[in-house]
Amino acid sequence: MGHPFPIREIARQAGLSEATVDRVLNGRGGVRESTAREVRQAIADLDRQRTQVRLVGRTFMIDIVMQAPERFSTAVRSALEAELPSLHPAVVRSRFHFRETGPVEELTRTLDRIARRGTQGVILKAPDVPGITAAVGRLTAAGIPVVTLVTDLPATPRLAYVGIDNRAAGATAAYLMGQWLGDRPGNVLTSLSSGFFRNEEEREMGFRSAMRARHPHRALVEIAEGQGLDATQYDLVRAALDRDPEIRAVYSIGGGNIATLRAFEDAGRDCAVYIAHDLDHDNTRLLHDHRLSAVLHHDLRQDLREACRIVMRHHGALPPAGPTLPSAIQVVTPYNMPHTPPPRTPPV
Repeated sequence: MGHPFPIREIARQAGLSEATVDRVLNGRGGVRESTAREVRQAIADLDRQRTQVRLVGRTFMIDIVMQAPERFSTAVRSALEAELPSLHPAVVRSRFHFRETGPVEELTRTLDRIARRGTQGVILKAPDVPGITAAVGRLTAAGIPVVTLVTDLPATPRLAYVGIDNRAAGATAAYLMGQWLGDRPGNVLTSLSSGFFRNEEEREMGFRSAMRARHPHRALVEIAEGQGLDATQYDLVRAALDRDPEIRAVYSIGGGNIATLRAFEDAGRDCAVYIAHDLDHDNTRLLHDHRLSAVLHHDLRQDLREACRIVMRHHGALPPAGPTLPSAIQVVTPYNMPHTPPPRTPPV
């Protein structure tokens, strides 16, 4: 397992002991395969961040913990690593804890391990449920600042929230939907990955409120708990289309757009307007192909940069600043797409 990094650097990145890392690197046995994967992932992370590792400056280790589809967590990883050089002279190192779905207990165990091991900060995207609230409280009690990303946990002692105003985003989607559907008949499918993520709940409330005020006769059909994953999303959409022959448009709050469009195609149905969130790799391609009407986007690089700066301010490395303002909501169409390369798929 060739690499240019000292064992102590790999151990710190992986959150393991130097002895464990040494056993993995030298094939001495007695180590679980999951631990060996953590060591390999730590080396891959260090390799991407190697321009930071060799700098001299105050070092901040930040853990990014997310429950999200792989396409979004990959975009977050790429955005953060692209911003690392902008944080000079500080050296920001990052450890990633990503999962697509699973019991909340697994996520709380991850947060508790971080609290025991120590870190300069946690950037967190997690469902708003009591177990997560309690785990954030334990992190804060351990002196570890938590910044929520994309979706907030307002009942926790988190340090700040970074992301868009999700109610405003939902209302923006309703405005666009009304403009583009006009007087044409048809119901609107609203799709959430999970009702436990506050950002999705707030987007849905903003959308529903604006639609009720401006288009009270337009029926909304909700599906949820697809987790933004194609396999589960397809079945939910196909069942909704079978139940309601009047669905003609989609507001996709939680993703899974390739599966949703495939369900429309397999059902022989047209989708007149399709509004989604976030320019991840899938949505960038779908928008380019004119299969989405618009994507409501925010600058992930700016969000990750601000989240890191909030952690640095907490530790006195930057001067105090005012309250964190919501990120700008960008309405992206096939004709004003940002010219950025798609995010890299991280090595495993």
